[in-house]
Amino acid sequence: MPTPQQTVDAVRSYLRTHPEEIGRAVRSALGLRFGVPVAALRWLGQQAERSGKVDDFQIDSVPPGLRLGGNVNLMDTPIRAGAIIYVERVVFNDEELTVALRLEDVQLKLNGESDSPVAALIKSGALDLSNPGTLVNFMPNRSPVLAEANGNRIVLDLMRDPNIGKNPLVRRAVSLLTAFVTLHGVETDKKHVDIAFRALPAGLGGAVRSLRNNVVLPSMSRLLPRAR
Repeated sequence: MPTPQQTVDAVRSYLRTHPEEIGRAVRSALGLRFGVPVAALRWLGQQAERSGKVDDFQIDSVPPGLRLGGNVNLMDTPIRAGAIIYVERVVFNDEELTVALRLEDVQLKLNGESDSPVAALIKSGALDLSNPGTLVNFMPNRSPVLAEANGNRIVLDLMRDPNIGKNPLVRRAVSLLTAFVTLHGVETDKKHVDIAFRALPAGLGGAVRSLRNNVVLPSMSRLLPRAR
């Protein structure tokens, strides 16, 4: 992983060669959007390559999605993996932190010799890559955040992670934050990944209620004497 100083230096270098990004960032902020240059994601990919977990990482904008590709080792099998990923739906509130993904043009190719079961499946053509969600749904040891996987869709709900969903402090923090501003959508243009936010999704009244339920009332309960 890059150090904070390396990240700062990379941002400074990018802004020197792309000063127009400053104006775009200001305009995006006024519209509650945050644009991440695809070049920045490529830089992060280069840092991941140095860790040895992925090789020849590639990322390209395919509006409104992203094409990702790279060489990885999957269950002792060297493969070249790639897909176009679209973010179809985002729901961030006090009950769910859901991101629905659609995968297109999924590719898995052997990138070397292997006698593993995964290599045998790829060689036989038995894997239905047009339905990656269905394949994920049958994988063992699935992550608890996997809420749904079917066809070419994968739905992740971070609230299913016990460290988030079963932690009262984290739940209150998420409830309070998403009452004031919430993640609304993710899409791309030719050079950026734009992350859109929505202010006061439940209105000012919803924000006030969340503030009362998650800050005021818990604070009052701690101040009141406990029954013996």
